[in-house]
Amino acid sequence: MMIVMQNKSTKLKGGSRKEITHERIVEVAARAIRRSGYAGTGVADIMKEAGLTHGGFYSHFASREALLAEAADRAGAEAVAVSAQIAAAVPPEQALQALVQAYLSKEHVDSIENGCPVSALGSEMPRQAPEVRRAATRRIKEMIDVVARQLPDWGQPGAHEQALMVVATMVGTLLLARAVDDARLSESFLDAAREKLVPVNS
Repeated sequence: MMIVMQNKSTKLKGGSRKEITHERIVEVAARAIRRSGYAGTGVADIMKEAGLTHGGFYSHFASREALLAEAADRAGAEAVAVSAQIAAAVPPEQALQALVQAYLSKEHVDSIENGCPVSALGSEMPRQAPEVRRAATRRIKEMIDVVARQLPDWGQPGAHEQALMVVATMVGTLLLARAVDDARLSESFLDAAREKLVPVNS
């Protein structure tokens, strides 16, 4: 879900040429769907960006939807991994604050291509193929779990519902902060949500 991925390559080391090429296509597609949306992401453009010809696409994927499902899964997996790294890099009592601060940052607002795929693509999900929605749903559940594990009452009744609220607030806030063309309003959305989710004097 989270934050800004630093364009790290996920190419296989020691894999076959076909596996390495497949990984490159998925990596490009994972950025492209966040940048241009599902509808704005074409096979020809992805293959060109990956430095490949359009004709080679079907030796890697059965359909455009199969590629989009892998791209959604990759983008979600990267985001969940970054979230877990952010939480692990600070003392446990600071983990939730660190996650919220990183997610609701100006840097994340400006980095749609490398940021949270849920906030970038959520409004398009109801119209996607079942395999695309399934991949995204699996990663959203993982995001909720990462947040839940940072809550002070993790494991207690109500912690899951609290995590749902935190994730929904973060995603909705980021979407709105990106939607408006007023920089002050955008920052106000971020400030208000950060204060409600992790008050400074809490």
